[in-house]
Amino acid sequence: MAGMTEAAERLALVLTSNGMQRMTARVMAALLFADQETVTAGELSEWLVISPGTVSTALKALSSSGLIERVPAPGSRREHFRFRDDAWIQLMSAQNQALNAVFEAADRGIKESGEDSVAGRRLVNMRDFYGYVMAEMPAIIERWRAR
Repeated sequence: MAGMTEAAERLALVLTSNGMQRMTARVMAALLFADQETVTAGELSEWLVISPGTVSTALKALSSSGLIERVPAPGSRREHFRFRDDAWIQLMSAQNQALNAVFEAADRGIKESGEDSVAGRRLVNMRDFYGYVMAEMPAIIERWRAR
């Protein structure tokens, strides 16, 4: 990948517009669009024309979110990275923690404002929606695995 393709850059822009750090999004897109199974930090730095430190920071973020992993590369002295086979499931699991935090915050708000108040009715709707999504997530993941 001699440079980021237009499609990869477009994906990075979408990820950035949805809250991901710009360089993390570019590194993620480069990993997704790479023609090989694994890539090194040096390759990413070269492809994206960004500093090794920036790549390292992005790789740490992607690794801590469970999307990528370090893998052994026989005969190579450099660390290699790839997307985990269950990357999207890992991401949804992390999202589920965020959904739970919103669910709990709405529930606390209901207790403070009262279920029958204007704010309480809105918060009940919010809490119930997030509760529904969290309850459905395990079945969605299981159906995905069964495919």
